[in-house]
Amino acid sequence: MKHIAVLTSGGDAPGMNAAIRAVAREALARGLTVSGIQHGYAGLLNNQICPLDARAVGGIIHKGGTVLGSARSPEFRTEEGITQGIKNLTDAGIDGLVVIGGNGSQTGASKLFERGIPVVGVASTIDNDLCGTDITIGADTALNIALEAIDRLRVTASSHRRAFLLEVMGRDCGYLALMTGLAGGAEIVVIPEKQTTPDEVAAALTEAFVRGKTHALAVVAEGAEYNAAVLSSFFRENRSKLGLEVRTTTLGHVQRGGTPGAFDRILATRLGASAVDNLLAGNAGHLVGWVGSGIKLSPYSEIAGKTKAPDIKLLDLISRLAL
Repeated sequence: MKHIAVLTSGGDAPGMNAAIRAVAREALARGLTVSGIQHGYAGLLNNQICPLDARAVGGIIHKGGTVLGSARSPEFRTEEGITQGIKNLTDAGIDGLVVIGGNGSQTGASKLFERGIPVVGVASTIDNDLCGTDITIGADTALNIALEAIDRLRVTASSHRRAFLLEVMGRDCGYLALMTGLAGGAEIVVIPEKQTTPDEVAAALTEAFVRGKTHALAVVAEGAEYNAAVLSSFFRENRSKLGLEVRTTTLGHVQRGGTPGAFDRILATRLGASAVDNLLAGNAGHLVGWVGSGIKLSPYSEIAGKTKAPDIKLLDLISRLAL
């Protein structure tokens, strides 16, 4: 193997740039030629491939987002798209590929591997819903951004004896909401994996004041059936009956754009370098993740197209500790 490429795909995550840097410099240190594929699989189909040297990835370890760019690519999910992607890799003389991204990105990588392209994946998504890893690049930074928000909301909520809804990202996975609520001392958490009704949220917030609290906080995942928009409307319409005024804060993409913390930089660096080492060792067709206290390889055949759910038993713990 003489020439490898790296791409980032799906939603951006803090730490992706640190992973790009690690892939490029580990490969260069091992005597390989390195290319970057811009804008994910869409860029692969459009042949947006550029050379990477040590200076091209300098000064990016601390930056959020991805300098290579990312984009959704429905075309790559087709047989024609995969064939075109393989042709572009072959025409560019690329012998191996590192894919940094989440579940959809790794599913695409597994399709390339099935067609004979040596691919190794790097686990990266703020949702932390990838199988084959305990934690993914970006999740820790996104969680800490949400935690800072809930800590700030508690201050103003206590000053005015108010209730707040904090909506965090999580279209299909409630990991960020669950962990934000646990670490932030929320009264209740609403996630896609378990339906929680508006009446249950209202009861949890109201009972907090009955118990003598000066604030009440609910954390809501954006993908929950009763998300912040639905709950806000419910509380406005029932304000007089409930006797409760609820303010809403939506973090949205603020969570994605954060400067990666130390944990994510270190995780990204170690996983990125390991991806190159495993390509050279002939361990293509695997996701590089972190399990327990070290790096673990998981074959695509076991993890592609699958997601892991957060531990919803923590909802009961959150409820008990909200006394």
